[in-house]
Amino acid sequence: MAAVVFVILAAVAMAVVMLTAHRLRSDFNAQVRSQAQNIAGEVHFDLRAGQLFVGDFTRYAAVTGAAARIFTEDGQLDYTTPGAPSLGNPLDPVSQINGYRVATFGVPFGPGGGDAIIVQYGLPVTQLAGEVANLELLLTLAVLIGSALAFGAGAFVARRAMAPIAELTAAASEIERTGNPDHTLPEPVADDEVAELSRTLSGMLASLSEARSETESMLERQRAFVADASHELRTPLTSVLANLELLVDSVANADRDVAESALRSTQRMRRLVGDLLLLARADAGHAPLREPFDLADVVIEAASELEPSSGDHVLELDVVPTPVNGNRDDLQRVATNLIENALRHTPPGTHITASTRPLPDGSSELVVADDGPGIPPELRPELFARFVRGRGDRGGSFGLGLAIVAAVTHAHGGSVSVDDSPHGGARFTVRLPTPAAASVEKQTVSA
Repeated sequence: MAAVVFVILAAVAMAVVMLTAHRLRSDFNAQVRSQAQNIAGEVHFDLRAGQLFVGDFTRYAAVTGAAARIFTEDGQLDYTTPGAPSLGNPLDPVSQINGYRVATFGVPFGPGGGDAIIVQYGLPVTQLAGEVANLELLLTLAVLIGSALAFGAGAFVARRAMAPIAELTAAASEIERTGNPDHTLPEPVADDEVAELSRTLSGMLASLSEARSETESMLERQRAFVADASHELRTPLTSVLANLELLVDSVANADRDVAESALRSTQRMRRLVGDLLLLARADAGHAPLREPFDLADVVIEAASELEPSSGDHVLELDVVPTPVNGNRDDLQRVATNLIENALRHTPPGTHITASTRPLPDGSSELVVADDGPGIPPELRPELFARFVRGRGDRGGSFGLGLAIVAAVTHAHGGSVSVDDSPHGGARFTVRLPTPAAASVEKQTVSA
């Protein structure tokens, strides 16, 4: 706004300077001609005495610093004011010579006015130049002061006008940071467009908060249902498994194959129920019961459990004593799922290495790496989501294995990541906090 005001004021000032300077020059020229005409009116030539009378000639030059000169018709100088410079050719009617604006008039005399004397009168143009310069300076200062005032007023008005917007922006940033739509937005005092925007955003946040509450309530009911259903299904599934195991031992031939198939399906169902129950507990925020143990022993047990089903895969262990503080069964499930995931998604002959080691900061690390085909980068962002089954899955997977790994690791305050192994395959890394930190976290959750 200040820039626009500056342009407008500058344009107006230029126009004023041009018009005023033109008017001043016209008035100045008129003054020169008037004074020259007045002097010419006081000059006369006495024919009988043969003498030129000029009256009070010098009074026209004393006050204004002007110069006056009188010539005969043949160009001879008869009278001049003290210090008057040359005012040019006396035959030019109006001219500018030696810093003077000069007007020339002829005074006729003699019979029939046939003879004449010439009067030259000049005013210094410095007076005019000074007036124009003073006008330019005055208008320049006016433009600058007006622009400065416009800037100050514009800044003041802009700050007042934008203050509600700044408050809304700060409130929106706070909502973005906290993710809490229940945050109250400030409502401006003035009933204008900004106030309408604030009311609209407040209504939108209220709707989002209500929808969020309904969604959370629905998810909570779903988690409770999954947890309850999984818990209730464990007992009948255990009974069915026991009966199927007895049935397999008591029948033969084709009936035995049918019984074994039913037993395998029931075992898979029990694992699925167990996985769902574990995830439901993780979603509910239940802190796992923790105890100190060696993570290396857990990896050895998981590898021993999976070794009979490893087929043509080469399963290697590189473990050292690695103390952790956590739920032994849950962390064994993590190790089992990672090794089983490598067995399921790599071709026969692949080398799979499971290792543990304590880190210099006191935390612990579990790494399962292979030299298989690896995991495409576009699949990695959703790899730990639930019910996501990777390419090349040969069956037996519910898409919950890596989701359980992530849930258990996060419940223990750790992290899990996937990248490329040194041999070109996939490498899963689980980092768990120090036993002391885990113990403090357990006490905090319990409190």
